This record gives sequence, structure tokens and C-alpha cells, in this order.
Amino acid sequence: MSSIVSAETMHKAILEYGLVPFFGNPIAGYSIEEMTPREYWFDGEADTLGPWDWKIDCVESGDILYGKFLCGGKAAFATPEWYRELRNYRQSLEKYALQPGAQTAVMDYVSEHGAITVKEVRALLGIKKSAADALLTRLQMQCRIVLGNMTRVYRGPDLSYSGWQVASFCRPEDLMDSAGFPGAPAGFPFASDGGALECSHSPSESYEMLSQHIIRLTGETSPGLIAKILG
Repeated sequence: MSSIVSAETMHKAILEYGLVPFFGNPIAGYSIEEMTPREYWFDGEADTLGPWDWKIDCVESGDILYGKFLCGGKAAFATPEWYRELRNYRQSLEKYALQPGAQTAVMDYVSEHGAITVKEVRALLGIKKSAADALLTRLQMQCRIVLGNMTRVYRGPDLSYSGWQVASFCRPEDLMDSAGFPGAPAGFPFASDGGALECSHSPSESYEMLSQHIIRLTGETSPGLIAKILG
């Protein structure tokens, strides 16, 4: 198991795993949290924010995706290779179909403006924060949006930072096909074909590939536990 002690080691672990939940989950050891020594884990103090803050650097690296798309709507990381398979599988399921109304309104806004924040969702739909959060999580589970950018918030007279962040969400295809994404290397990631999310596998093939990948990473062979991760 990787030991995460910095933004660099966290980024390396994400690339090595390809698909990994942020928090502990039904498969023991399969999370950023469990790879991180307790002294580095977030405790609300500015000098011990650990992965809670390092995830910003990882997102800005330009070669991974982050959002609430595993474990029934929990935070996770993926490389384009594995996110593509997850998206292909998820969007074949009726329960993850885009619903008319609030969901389509948010996606129309994202298509027009490039991204959306929780505050903008609330203003757009006239709903409470909890409802806006739930809506955005649902769209992330549908693999229609991912976290596009995170900004650290500095508060108080001394402008201290204690882990509070503001996030915006965008379409994964816009994020991965944009060479202008913060931190993206020149030509990243598939500028030649213009289709970072194009998948040649059937949804069932994608699910089997994802399952076998988790088995290789964790040794877990229970179909039920793997299904809890992949939804």
C-alpha cells in the first residue's frame, strides 16, 4: 500500500491506482484515507490539512478527475482511462438517466457557462444548499459533471486558511479535452482525437474491466462489495 505524506505522493498513488475512493469504504485499505498516516489526516488545523488540501494540487495537475462518483456518491479520484469506463457503464443504466427539470436545467447552465457552483445552483433553482448538494452529487454519479476547480478560502482578520474551499463543477469532457485546464501539460490529454471519453467497449465489458481492476488492486473478489464501489 502506498504511503501518502504529501501532495506529490498522493498524486502518485492516484495515478498508480487509476480509480480510488477518497474515504474508507467496504473494501479495507482501498482509499486515500487509509493510505495516509493518521498524523497527516485532516483535523481542521491549517498545518494538518493533509489530503483534504492536497486534493487541490492533484486536481490542478490536469491528469486526473475528482468528484463524488464512487461508493454511492462519495468522493473519489480517477484517471481518464478508468473514468471513461465508469462513465460508459453508468450512463447505460436507467437509474442514472438524466432527468428533466432540475437536472437538465443545471446541465444546460453548465453547457452555456462552462461550470457551476453550489451557490449558482441555488440561485438558478431557488433551492436550499442541501438540495443543491444532493443534485450535484446525483449528476456526479451519472458521470455528467466532475469537480473542475477548487479555490482555498481565507477568512478572518489574519486571512487564515482552515480547509474551507469553494468548488465549481464542469462536464468531464470539457475538462479532459481542454489544453487550457490549470496544470495540464501541452496537448493533454487526447488533443489528437478530440474524444477523451470515447469508449469502444460495451457497458458490460466496461463493468467487467472495472471489477477486474479493483480485484487486482485490492484482492477483493466479492461481487457485492465491488458493486457497492461501482454503483
